[in-house]
Amino acid sequence: MSIITVQLGQCGNQIGREVFNAICSDVHGTHGLCSKKENESYHDACKERFFSEEESEVPVARAVLIDMEPKVISQTLSIAARSGFWKYDDRSHFCQKQGSGNNWANGYSVHGPRHKEVIMNLVQKEAEKCDRLGGFFTVMSMAGGTGSGLGAFVTQCLRDAFPTSFILNHVIWPYGTGEVIVQNYNSVLTLSHLYKSSDALLVHENDVVHKICAQLMSIKQISFRDVNQVIAHQLGSVFQPTYTAESGSHYSRNPLGDLMETLVPHPEFKMLGLRNIPQMPENSLAYSTFSWPGLMKHLRQMLIANAKMEEGIDWQVRPPCLGSSVPSSHSTNKPLHFNTSIANLVVLRGKDTHSVDLGSFQDPSLYTSWINPQDAFNAWKTPRAFNKYEKSAALVSNSQFLLKPLDNVVGKAWNMFASKAYIHQYTKFGIEEEDFLDSFTALEQVISSYSIL
Repeated sequence: MSIITVQLGQCGNQIGREVFNAICSDVHGTHGLCSKKENESYHDACKERFFSEEESEVPVARAVLIDMEPKVISQTLSIAARSGFWKYDDRSHFCQKQGSGNNWANGYSVHGPRHKEVIMNLVQKEAEKCDRLGGFFTVMSMAGGTGSGLGAFVTQCLRDAFPTSFILNHVIWPYGTGEVIVQNYNSVLTLSHLYKSSDALLVHENDVVHKICAQLMSIKQISFRDVNQVIAHQLGSVFQPTYTAESGSHYSRNPLGDLMETLVPHPEFKMLGLRNIPQMPENSLAYSTFSWPGLMKHLRQMLIANAKMEEGIDWQVRPPCLGSSVPSSHSTNKPLHFNTSIANLVVLRGKDTHSVDLGSFQDPSLYTSWINPQDAFNAWKTPRAFNKYEKSAALVSNSQFLLKPLDNVVGKAWNMFASKAYIHQYTKFGIEEEDFLDSFTALEQVISSYSIL
């Protein structure tokens, strides 16, 4: 099944391009450990998901590019074309001459309705090119105007137009230090609206990725491109083809559906986080060796201590003792900082994946009590290495990982709202105070639900 990527705003378009780059470089890499047949079936499965073929025989990304300013889109199209390995369809993009001015309401209430027909026509044309449509992967930021406001509007339109297709929103969480003065408003409005329309939200935090660039990738002067490449590598490590327990000896055909079935057992819980190990500069790979038991031990501790990277894991955090008679939401024996999960997916790529012991991820104490641990954990595998890493693992987790940042953003936005700061910038585009209150209520409910796991 094919996935249509919808790239929204500057951030969404730049990350989307890096994702297709990462996927292409993985497919074209040499993988001597795998048979020719294995490599071919991997290549075919990847192409069906992400690319269509045109007369030129250069794969064309299954993507729609949307921005209210033309500059980023024209750069994105030309950089992709120059790679020689893949390109975008020249007719699958939409831009205007004027941006959304970092105002969610402008993107959602003005640009969205005004350009809905043109944008949805582009999506429809892309959908018609798919033999089987598996769903939509939208890439967007929460902080600005176009990505967040127009992104929320387009997601709603996708839900209305394709009610049975899966929608996964990839959302970039803004830097805590602040990118724009109203980013907390934009974030609250974006998340509350996406929660209604989307099947799941896969979140990357800018602060975390920045730290990965500095501490793991040893990059001295970190650019947006560096940050985007780390994100793209992590996304590729999940979305490239794998064997699931159900798919048997064939690569899984329905990646978004499999992801939702595995990780989103209840519509109240849609927040997904992603961790990836190892992650290091390419020139260090030749001098590094990894064992599966070591990688799994680190990955599990990253999960339970809510560490986003290998460095600085708190090894003191342990799962709570099971069997307490106290209800879990008020449990006195739950360790501080322990990250309770609803569901986890481990994706293993490379040598000897069949021999990896994953029993430590099936420990019932990692999960909330209303989920059967057998249903809460899944593993996808492939013997094919990913982007020069002989062994690598990704963990996609539906857990309490985002509770603190979410609580923070809602708290800051509420403080601004209580003093009526900048509200007029939203009301002039038709977003009323009532809309803000609805968004706060929706997110308070999400915080409450995740808090009592």
